[in-house]
Amino acid sequence: MKKFSRIAIANRGEVAVRIIKACEELGIETVLLHSEADIQSRAYRMATKTICIGPAPTAESYLNIQANIDGALAGGAQAVHPGFGFLSENADFAEAVNKAGLTFIGPSPESIRSLGDKVHCKELAKQAGLPLVPGYQGENQDVAHLIKEAEKIGYPVIVKAAAGGGGRGMKLIKASAEARELIESAQREAQSAFGSPKVFLEKYLDRAKHIEFQVFGDSTGHVVHFYDRECSVQRRHQKIIEEATSPSLTDDLRRRMGEAACAIATLGKYKGAGTVEFLLQDGEFYLLEVNTRLQVEHPVTEEVLGVDLVKMQILTAQGDYVHDPKQVRATRGHSIECRIYAENPFMGGVPSTGLLGHVEWPEGPGRRYEYGFDEGDTITPFYDPMIAKVIVWDETRSRAIQKMIRVLKDSVVFGVHTNIPYLIEILSHKEFVNGTMTTRFIETYFSEALKEPELSEVEKQIAAQAVLQLKGSGKSEVGTATSPFASYWRGV
Repeated sequence: MKKFSRIAIANRGEVAVRIIKACEELGIETVLLHSEADIQSRAYRMATKTICIGPAPTAESYLNIQANIDGALAGGAQAVHPGFGFLSENADFAEAVNKAGLTFIGPSPESIRSLGDKVHCKELAKQAGLPLVPGYQGENQDVAHLIKEAEKIGYPVIVKAAAGGGGRGMKLIKASAEARELIESAQREAQSAFGSPKVFLEKYLDRAKHIEFQVFGDSTGHVVHFYDRECSVQRRHQKIIEEATSPSLTDDLRRRMGEAACAIATLGKYKGAGTVEFLLQDGEFYLLEVNTRLQVEHPVTEEVLGVDLVKMQILTAQGDYVHDPKQVRATRGHSIECRIYAENPFMGGVPSTGLLGHVEWPEGPGRRYEYGFDEGDTITPFYDPMIAKVIVWDETRSRAIQKMIRVLKDSVVFGVHTNIPYLIEILSHKEFVNGTMTTRFIETYFSEALKEPELSEVEKQIAAQAVLQLKGSGKSEVGTATSPFASYWRGV
């Protein structure tokens, strides 16, 4: 059994902070492998050691396999945690880490290849007898051939990157006239994000819910599931709000989907944390994909089950975690996570960059905040605009929704716009409250930018006084990135 004294983190933002905190609790030092753009970040200040692995462009830093390995070795680490995104599902990276004498904290390269590649995963699913959405997963990647296959499937069709997830390299084709342009666009995006232009096609289910199961393979390879998450609230195939557990599943459906999730993970000889994703429509479920990594939304599972998935990942990589057969896990209460993005909800989600001013996350029971930036840090245009995650827990789903709305209204973020008003509108919508939303929820009800609320007379007076003070001090005027009045932060 190996014991780690120092772990390198090949990631950034709030997930890097999350891993650092888990390492601290286990008495393990950390090495943050960061780009030049991420010197002003919370993880940079928290890590035991920091090593710059390249400039801001991801291809030259976070996606550069050799730079990450060289940095981990230079930092004296024995293992590498990839977080999520970037190289977390890259089998070549996992293999290179192991060949360098380091331990990859995640599944084996073989498991990543068999499950992480969406096409290979579906072949494995066929062996396991799992239901699949009709589609094309062939090797012929000629655009003309893909168009013919799309015609056979029947529009609408989804084209997806074979080597990744998170909405990258994913396009919805509604008619043959747009097929070529969207397939070529998906191939380019897949190449840029995952280093492979390979795509596959699936029939688009227009009333589906997105349900995923958290699986975990221990040091012996025994796989169990830690129940389900509802992830149907998505914008451009990117999740916005997640919850555990799903309000859509009956006990029987939950049992059958959980068994299917464990079956495919077991066939893939899976170790560590992973997620099996399904589409659910008209009472029938279909395998969507397997994510061979930690998920952004893992905290909601931790909240309803009282587990620490990141610490479990590390212990498993050390050969020191085995599921207790006597322990029967049952969920308790309900948890919801909202992703806080630096974007302007009144301009359709345009990214908002600049210097963070005062930030305040309201304290209280059943509230958890995971964030990668503090006051004075800069939100740059180089990466995903998510700056924080807000997680709440309460005894029932309705109370968890009420708590989340209250927490978002009380949260303060100056300096950049955030999507907090957008999230509050979603949480208040009757379909979300009833739990009947599907993956088309955002497209149906929130396709347009939010209407900016009018300031009250008192607020206008305060703003006017602030403008005068700013002019008198010689500082930047209202409307600049550093002005608190350039950011809508109140949750009304």
